Amino acid sequence: MARKFFVGGNWKCNGTAEEVKKIVNTLNEAQVPSQDVVEVVVSPPYVFLPLVKSILRPDFHVAAQNCWVKKGGAFTGEVSAEMLVNLDIPWVILGHSERRALLNESNEFVGDKVAYALAQGLKVIACVGETLEQREAGSTMDVVAAQTKAIADRVSNWSNVVIAYEPVWAIGTGKVASPAQAQEVHDELRKWLAKNVSADVAATTRIIYGGSVNGGNCKELGGQADVDGFLVGGASLKPEFIDIIKAAEVKKSA
Repeated sequence: MARKFFVGGNWKCNGTAEEVKKIVNTLNEAQVPSQDVVEVVVSPPYVFLPLVKSILRPDFHVAAQNCWVKKGGAFTGEVSAEMLVNLDIPWVILGHSERRALLNESNEFVGDKVAYALAQGLKVIACVGETLEQREAGSTMDVVAAQTKAIADRVSNWSNVVIAYEPVWAIGTGKVASPAQAQEVHDELRKWLAKNVSADVAATTRIIYGGSVNGGNCKELGGQADVDGFLVGGASLKPEFIDIIKAAEVKKSA
């Protein structure tokens, strides 16, 4: 069975209520491929989750940008997976490189988060990716495999997991992995899943690309055999996000 194209928009720490309403309005008016061609998820900051969920078109879904590693309690400033479930938020992004780097989230901590969120019924966009130093040292696959292994060690059912490969050197820098570079890592990651998890998980798990994806490069990236969509940062706040969603058509015509 073909893997359904997936486009996520990570709004990061951006926006006011008025700006958020404008972005949602643009999305609501957009003509995009149907749900059987592309799955679209947008991820506003926590404080705007209920607002976005209440006004967003029903064929698009909402994701939180993070959640706590276990049940709620005396964890000031954190938001638990249970709270997201209570708000009927179906998705969460975990292990984003900004959190790994700025907040020192380890592979094991991210793995624990993914396992806990899944156990509560959330679907997870799990992020992996190497830094420029790691790529130049030739250790891209070692890094990405270790990040994925920390998840695989804790997760048995992959049906609600999307892996986002985001080379850290390409996030927000304007540098983008070439289609060949993206395809190479996605292919290697799929082979790793086949060898270390199962052939079925490797064949069915969507591996999406993130890192300076825009309206100009999305079709060529999306046309790669093992690129199953995108996790979009800055461009998801702009009208060109619609063009990126439409890149799903390259798979349909392939």
